[in-house]
Amino acid sequence: MDSRKQEPYETSTPPHRDGDSLPTHNGTGTLKDIKQVRPKGESGRSGFHPWHFVRICFNSSCTLSKGVNILWPFVPVAFALAGFSMQPYLWNFIIPYIAMVPAANLLGFAGQQLARKVPHVLGVFLETTFGSVVEIIVFMVLIKEGDAGVPIIKAAILGSILANLLLCLGLCFFAGGLRRDEQEFHEAVSEVGSNLMLVAGMGLIVPAAFSAALNNTNMATEEAARTVVQISRNCAIVLFIAYCFFTWYQTRSHKGLYEDLLMEDEARDADGHRDMVKPKLTLVESLIAVAFALTMVSFMAIFLVHRIEYIVHRGVQDAFLGLILVPLVEKAAEHITAVDEAWDNQMNFALSHVLGASIQTALFNAPLVVFVGWGLHINMDLNFNQFDCIVLILAILVVGGFLRDKKSNYLEGALCVLVYVIIAISAFFFPNLGEGQPGEVVGH
Repeated sequence: MDSRKQEPYETSTPPHRDGDSLPTHNGTGTLKDIKQVRPKGESGRSGFHPWHFVRICFNSSCTLSKGVNILWPFVPVAFALAGFSMQPYLWNFIIPYIAMVPAANLLGFAGQQLARKVPHVLGVFLETTFGSVVEIIVFMVLIKEGDAGVPIIKAAILGSILANLLLCLGLCFFAGGLRRDEQEFHEAVSEVGSNLMLVAGMGLIVPAAFSAALNNTNMATEEAARTVVQISRNCAIVLFIAYCFFTWYQTRSHKGLYEDLLMEDEARDADGHRDMVKPKLTLVESLIAVAFALTMVSFMAIFLVHRIEYIVHRGVQDAFLGLILVPLVEKAAEHITAVDEAWDNQMNFALSHVLGASIQTALFNAPLVVFVGWGLHINMDLNFNQFDCIVLILAILVVGGFLRDKKSNYLEGALCVLVYVIIAISAFFFPNLGEGQPGEVVGH
């Protein structure tokens, strides 16, 4: 049955035919268990319908996300360049870089479609996780390059956090502030998120602080490097434990609190009436979209990473590549989703995505790549240079200050974005420091 013929979900219950693989919600929209579908996620169909699948994926979740889909022609071009162009030309990097955006956008949209079929808290967790998959894939491809990929990974870890905390959050504040004088959000989302980021920031920079302190000792360079790697691995274990506590807190022990907040946010959705009747993917179609998007993202990441060395030789510094360029393409889909939610006055949803993605990078993705490097006998550590450490802590403090009053406006958003621009300019001119140079800690 075509979803366009459904009556509004608040007033009627879509019929459930025997054999449908996608169960429906009850008439009141109350969730009885995880197997039932929320009103916003009900497609009214089951199975796989190619025409509906392509049309819904192209229309995506919002106008901005739909506009990104015009970049899909870059994907086959990227495959063609990878297969037939052996010369390391600049466009061999630029084309996969652009092609990553629609692939990541599809992954974000498919994750959103899945998330709307489950309870709110689990849905936000799923969306954040799918958004981080792009980052994890890029990290895994880079770590396979050996020690040469480690500096870019470390810059990208912090760059991802900065892009979320400053650029994405700033755009959310700015977009929402254009339609309203002020927007409010709950302290359960903002305070827990900002406090966790402070803890994560400390956990990430302790190995670098330890390494910097060793510069004033007589310890041999190789021994110091081994010690820093050991400390990084132990810190990674602690950060992962913190992530487990956060996940349990959000999805189990305090699930009811977050569920209520997000339900109130959903009720304030300025476009909620349109979302209810908008055609949606079935469960099978959502899973197919996720699988296809993951495949495309993986290939684009491989093509991208293989051309990084050429870009670095052309004068693009590791700091700018890792802190700015890589995170921007990794997080494009997440940023579009969060900004759209802020535009629709769903600030708790937007903050959950922004802070949740930052927490996932710091407490899960970073430890994960350290563990993988450990298993591959690669010295993947958390020994960031002093510039990265200072910028990270200052960014966390700036954002924490803006979140403290539980209100936002377009001015705060513009200031966050401007801080990000300052960091980007500094990263562009930041040199690739070698061992023993000022600003570079022992062990690189």
